[in-house]
Amino acid sequence: MTKKTTKPKEPQAGLLGVGLDNTDGHKRITQGDKFAIVGGSSETHEKMTETVLKTFEELKTRGKHLEAVEPQELAEIIHKSSPR
Repeated sequence: MTKKTTKPKEPQAGLLGVGLDNTDGHKRITQGDKFAIVGGSSETHEKMTETVLKTFEELKTRGKHLEAVEPQELAEIIHKSSPR
C-alpha cells in the first residue's frame, strides 16, 4: 500500500462587507474574486464596493496578495481606500 501525499492547502482570504442600513427592501449583492458585499442602502453599498475595489488596487500596487498582507496593514489600506 502506498501512502498518498497531499499538497498543503494554500492560505485563502476574502473580504466581506455587510450593510445594515437598508430601508427600501432592495436586495443588493456584489461579488468578486475575493470579496462579497451584501445589503445596505444604495449609498452604503456603493461606498463599500468602491472601498473594496480601491483596496485591491492598492494591494496590487504594493505587489501583495490578500492572503499575505498583515491585518494592520490591511486595515490601513481599507481606511485609506474608504470614500470620505
